[in-house]
Amino acid sequence: MANLDAGLAQDLMDTAAALADAARVATLAHFRTAGLTADTKETDRFDPVTVADRLSEQRMRAILAQRRPDDGILGEEFGTTSGTSGLTWVLDPIDGTRGYLSGTPTWGVLISVADAAGPIYGIIDQPYIGERFEGGLGRTEVNGPMGRHHLATRPARPLSEAILFTTFPEVGLPAEGAAFRRVAAQARLVRYGMDCYAYALIAAGQIDLVIESGLKAYDVQAPIAVIEAAGGIVTDWQGNPCPNGGQVLAAANREIHAAALALLNA
Repeated sequence: MANLDAGLAQDLMDTAAALADAARVATLAHFRTAGLTADTKETDRFDPVTVADRLSEQRMRAILAQRRPDDGILGEEFGTTSGTSGLTWVLDPIDGTRGYLSGTPTWGVLISVADAAGPIYGIIDQPYIGERFEGGLGRTEVNGPMGRHHLATRPARPLSEAILFTTFPEVGLPAEGAAFRRVAAQARLVRYGMDCYAYALIAAGQIDLVIESGLKAYDVQAPIAVIEAAGGIVTDWQGNPCPNGGQVLAAANREIHAAALALLNA
């Protein structure tokens, strides 16, 4: 299904745009509102979910039921819906709910469509800023407050000049944290807490690396599509494809990817 005809490709991109538009309305209806609360999905740590997470996914699913009823769906909040077309929509209605709950504009809506091999098109949308990153099916662009621009990742540079992001300073299990710190010790600048927006910054040519662990398919499939369309590379920590998440290494180019990979496995 990799070679889609132009009509189907356009319909998929139009459908993804409709999903992102609906998710913007749903998420902004509750962002920075008084009294916004969250439940937690886990008992041993705070893993929040809000009314906006659920509303955002519900509205996207309603659009897919109308426009693409034969496609499958994998969503963070409402699980898997089987399809017959060979295509699956992978939805994270709010990636970075902790940031959303805190009022920071670093969360986003992740939308991708995948075939059996992995994501073929993706959107990283930041509703509050009004910034949308797209990649795949011949398109690679960002549209936002500064206009519409082509996306391209940074060219190769030494790791000593790199900007590295991750969401949580502890980066998973102790051994994973130690591996991350080997890379961080060589980087010029390390920043934390950006969730999906860090992946968008790789595609935009602003940063060099994102290293994370413990991710799910809905966390990574849209970033994979956007970053790879912009010229970057996303793998697991062993250099293999990672459409199902787990340990993720996203890089602006193959040279810096190789340098980070060597240190992760030192």
